[in-house]
Amino acid sequence: MKAINQFILQHLKTLEMVGVSMRIISFTLVSWLGPSSPFLFVWIFNTLDALLLSWCSVLKKDRAYTLLNIFWILVGVIGIVRAAEVL
Repeated sequence: MKAINQFILQHLKTLEMVGVSMRIISFTLVSWLGPSSPFLFVWIFNTLDALLLSWCSVLKKDRAYTLLNIFWILVGVIGIVRAAEVL
C-alpha cells in the first residue's frame, strides 16, 4: 500500500487531471446521448474517477475534496445498482 501511495503522490497532478477528465467525459456522454446513454458504464466510470480523486485528496489531506468525492462514490454505487436494475 505504501508503494501505491508513493506512486500516487509522485504523479498526483497527472492522476487528478485523469480523474477530472474522466468525470467530464462521463457527464458529457450523458449530456450528448441522453436516454440512450450507457448508464451502467457511465456510473461505473464516474465511480472509478471518484475513487481516484478521493485517494488523491486523502493523501493531500484535503478534507473538502475528500468529502465531495466520497459523496460521489456513494452516489455512484447507488447509480450502479439502479442502472443494473438491482433496485
